[in-house]
Amino acid sequence: MEPTEDQVYVIIFATIFLGGIMSTFVISMVFIHRQRQAQNRQKVDQIKSEHEMTLLNIENEIQQETLTHIGRELHDNIGQLLSLAKLNFGSIKPEKHAEGREILAQAIREVRGLSKQLNLDWVESISISEFIGQQLDRIEATGFCATTLQADFDLVDLPKESKLVLIRVIQESLNNAIKHALPDKILIRIEENGNRKQIRIKDDGKGFDSSQPSKGSGMTNLKMRMETIGGEFHLTSSVGIGTEITLTLPN
Repeated sequence: MEPTEDQVYVIIFATIFLGGIMSTFVISMVFIHRQRQAQNRQKVDQIKSEHEMTLLNIENEIQQETLTHIGRELHDNIGQLLSLAKLNFGSIKPEKHAEGREILAQAIREVRGLSKQLNLDWVESISISEFIGQQLDRIEATGFCATTLQADFDLVDLPKESKLVLIRVIQESLNNAIKHALPDKILIRIEENGNRKQIRIKDDGKGFDSSQPSKGSGMTNLKMRMETIGGEFHLTSSVGIGTEITLTLPN
């Protein structure tokens, strides 16, 4: 039985209608896909911009920390060396002049060492173990507390951006221990946990209840900074026992 003329029209209309729906659906899906692509590009650009801004802030902070250190060294160390050299040169005894020349030579060596710190080239030339050792030596030199560094290996192949973040996070963690924990000892250990490399910073200071929400943004900032390089920041602390910070590096 052949379809009637009305049935033919219905079939044609239904075909056109379904074709229109399918076309609209396909166009809508393409439009949504392009919208999502644009949103993803915006998110990637935003993340990239935030990452670059974080690194820039860290560079500025490290430079400021370096300038502060250089200012202290010029005043407390080199200034005293020059004053001592002046006193020796003012003496009529020849042996004092020789001593003055040696002190002056030492001051010159100190100035040359400080000049190398005025830019961030030293970041690429120093390993994390060497940097930590320098920081701990400074703390011990003040007589504040005892320090220990235990390294199963050295972190020598880190990209500059990862090293910058680690340096600043380690600095801030040590500064927090000095300001708030008042420990007798600080221990830093570089080790491997499974296939992840970690830096553990532990003190035996006052500690605090780490289960309570933090009142400041310091720990949150350190956590975010580690995340910018694909790492992790974890803190545990107990009142009267001390604090341990674990920095897990990206694979």
